[in-house]
Amino acid sequence: MNRLGPSLATRWIIGIAVGAFFAIPLASTFLYTLRQTDGTLGLERWFALFDPAKSAAIKPIWMGLGNSLILAVVTVAIVLLLLAPTMILVNLRFAKLKPFFEFAALLPISIPAIVLVVGLAPIYLQIGRALGTGTWTLAFAYGITVLPFAYRSIQASIDAADLRTLAEAARSLGASWPTVVLKVLAPNLRQGLLAASLISIAVVLGEFTIASLLNRQVFQTAMVVVQKQDPYAPAIFTLLALLFVFLLLLLIGRVARGTGKARS
Repeated sequence: MNRLGPSLATRWIIGIAVGAFFAIPLASTFLYTLRQTDGTLGLERWFALFDPAKSAAIKPIWMGLGNSLILAVVTVAIVLLLLAPTMILVNLRFAKLKPFFEFAALLPISIPAIVLVVGLAPIYLQIGRALGTGTWTLAFAYGITVLPFAYRSIQASIDAADLRTLAEAARSLGASWPTVVLKVLAPNLRQGLLAASLISIAVVLGEFTIASLLNRQVFQTAMVVVQKQDPYAPAIFTLLALLFVFLLLLLIGRVARGTGKARS
């Protein structure tokens, strides 16, 4: 019986084409950052990031990066402390509401960021009066932006685990609902929760439109400002941000594999 699917050569061709699609721009950016003032290739631009004499020029990037990391932490907290428990509750107690909840969770992916800003601008006027105009308040908007991606990641783990049976077994043994969620359900959803956290961090580090239109300084807006004076520093920070997200992806994959082995 002939096996359906592409041949080995076809898979290699597709793999090489997709790999080249991502590798060529990254390699070109890296070579661009190696251009020194004398025309040769070297790490002069990389070492300049830590040169006190040039630190003032790239200070906005460091400030924007710090703000984005704070935003990433708050956004991940929103996903883990608000979205995940709500999804567990809907799947266990309100199954009839699941289609409506899924529609509401996936709706932001179909709305352009600039349209979201138009709707969020009046809300942020009130937020600014109540909580101040700190950059961390963008986490509320970012929580909406990452909602579709985080929902699909967590829902995939929920579909793979029998939450109702696990919850009923834990409750029959006298466990309280906080104990059921934290010690029984959360470990079985660890892969989805980690994936949702990674996606949230990646979205926060790469988001520009909302922060720019709401006049907040984050990683991406700071790089646009610095690029007018030094085009090399933003390129270097872009590569470092991609490397950071890639290492997080490897870490999450390793943790997920370890969880699967322990569970088996």
